[in-house]
Amino acid sequence: MSKPYVVGIDIGGTNTVFGIVDARGIVLASSSIKTAKHSNITDYIDELHHELSKLIDESGAHDKIHGIGIGAPNANYFTGTIEDGVNLPWPTPIPLAQLVSEKFGIPVAITNDANAAAIGEMTYGAARGLKDFIMITLGTGVGSGIVINGQLVYGHDGFAGELGHMIVKRNNGRLCGCGRTGCLEAYCSATGVARTAREFLEIRNDDSLLRNIPVDEITSKDVYDAAVAGDRLAKDIFDYTGEILGAALADMTVFSAPEAFILFGGLAKSGDLLIKPVKNSMEKNMLGIWKNKVKILPSELKEADAAVLGASALGWEAKFPSVTTVPTASSTPIN
Repeated sequence: MSKPYVVGIDIGGTNTVFGIVDARGIVLASSSIKTAKHSNITDYIDELHHELSKLIDESGAHDKIHGIGIGAPNANYFTGTIEDGVNLPWPTPIPLAQLVSEKFGIPVAITNDANAAAIGEMTYGAARGLKDFIMITLGTGVGSGIVINGQLVYGHDGFAGELGHMIVKRNNGRLCGCGRTGCLEAYCSATGVARTAREFLEIRNDDSLLRNIPVDEITSKDVYDAAVAGDRLAKDIFDYTGEILGAALADMTVFSAPEAFILFGGLAKSGDLLIKPVKNSMEKNMLGIWKNKVKILPSELKEADAAVLGASALGWEAKFPSVTTVPTASSTPIN
């Protein structure tokens, strides 16, 4: 009996990465196309079909693909649509799952990129065996995927789990890309760390390696490098970020009592520079019944494969006969 495979597709505003994955979570082959060059969704799907079909044939996986999973910004698992893809070059909403399924003749499931990461972690990574956890992605923004009793939480409309847009600063908070002020994302994303660096450099007078970089060009990687070199101001930036994130994790615990928070993304690789203040702040702000019960774990997905693995894990769930018959809010979601 031939081995089954699935395809994982991660759609970003600039690039679309895709790969063929086996049941053990091994990526057989992967490739990418430019998302941004296609102003027409039909042209985009045509190129995706051409390049992915070529990859499937080269991998000897023809007729062995059981499903396609897609992670994309503001993708709705219930409807199979991208409903507000502000960073994508096409007008939305787009019935993407249906269009891709019709093109390939294969069942397709779609969800947002942070949910896909949570599913990937539960299938292949640090969350294997966990039934209650929250995935936090610390990248350009802050994303999240909430799993309760082994099931991803989608809410009544498919958009639950936007924890990056919890308000953490009620007064004089930073403007967030969503249009509100004081969101967690505005402080604890990679861009949030760079914003903190600019603020600290303005209000403080102490020496810092960061003063050697044009202020508008400072990145979170620059802050990390300076902190590793012993720069006090850079370390304070991580302490400030960790204090905010840890308090937010304590608040999230009240909602779903997770066994663990799993951190993924560039900032999560900062090690104790971030994790130590996050843990201290989480425990300081934690309701007593959960003190010292909730773990903070790093992702176990290889960053190079994480996007494809997360989306591919959804592909195993793409079992409905066609995406015109999508799950309803009362259906059992991914587990």
